[in-house]
Amino acid sequence: MQEGRGGKTTIAPRAPELRQDPITRQWVVVAPDRALRPGTTATAEGGLPTEDELLSCPFCEGREDKTPPETFAVRPAGGEPDTPGWTVRVVPNLYPVFEHHEVVISTPRHVRSFADLARDELEGVATAWRERAGAARAAGFPYVHALLNEGRAAGGSLPHSHTQLAWLAEIPPSVKAEAGSSDCSVCQHLEAELTAGERLILERDGLALLAAYGGRLPYELLITPREHTAGSAFESDLLAPALGLVAEALRRLRAIEGPIPVNAWLHDHGHWHLEVLPRLTVFGGIELGAGIYVNSVAPEEAAAELREVSP
Repeated sequence: MQEGRGGKTTIAPRAPELRQDPITRQWVVVAPDRALRPGTTATAEGGLPTEDELLSCPFCEGREDKTPPETFAVRPAGGEPDTPGWTVRVVPNLYPVFEHHEVVISTPRHVRSFADLARDELEGVATAWRERAGAARAAGFPYVHALLNEGRAAGGSLPHSHTQLAWLAEIPPSVKAEAGSSDCSVCQHLEAELTAGERLILERDGLALLAAYGGRLPYELLITPREHTAGSAFESDLLAPALGLVAEALRRLRAIEGPIPVNAWLHDHGHWHLEVLPRLTVFGGIELGAGIYVNSVAPEEAAAELREVSP
């Protein structure tokens, strides 16, 4: 605080801090005062599903004819493909970005958010990811990019919980960049973060949930195994618990900010990890033109808030 003209007390501006995230290698300016600007917050997406939404959703059970034929499903033995009775279902994306681009429908019930999936539903998603990643490798695709787009501002087009799998012919550039050195950057960063503790939100089942040191947007999160893992996440027993941490993190965030758009993705190379990027603010010319992200919530403050709320 400082005294301004006329004896009035004003809030002293906080100096922005430039950081480079040790994992993503992205440059970030942590500038809390930017949150005071008008018109920078993404629109929340809450409320109950409308009747039209429920009647028209092609991902709900009983509307299997509204999607392309399934490539995989978890259903009782003997069940017919593309019929009701499934618990998780994988279909080709109607509007693919790549030759092989699939949608994993999380549940037959109309659930808008990944945050609201039950444990058995999350395990079903992990099973579908594992099976389709195996199919991709068998077909000669060495990398599968698993992702979540939830809410219109995050690129989500349908309000029924689903994830996507893109089969890629090579490891994406951003994933290669993270594993560019001989030492595991995730291991080094995780050791430092667990020692410091200020950005650690919780540990469970051999996994750590952290507020990203160089968060590109407010409340960006990192979920990773505590121990170094050289194998694929798709084959790991920790995949389902990791998806459970994604869901819990979104519930904690919703308790603070309400329903918000979010992106998340898996980097399945070296020490695998999940990155969760809530879309609370919009990108401007600095982010898009200079490649330097501006975060108005210090990751240390984000972690403290998320530790305090009940999931």
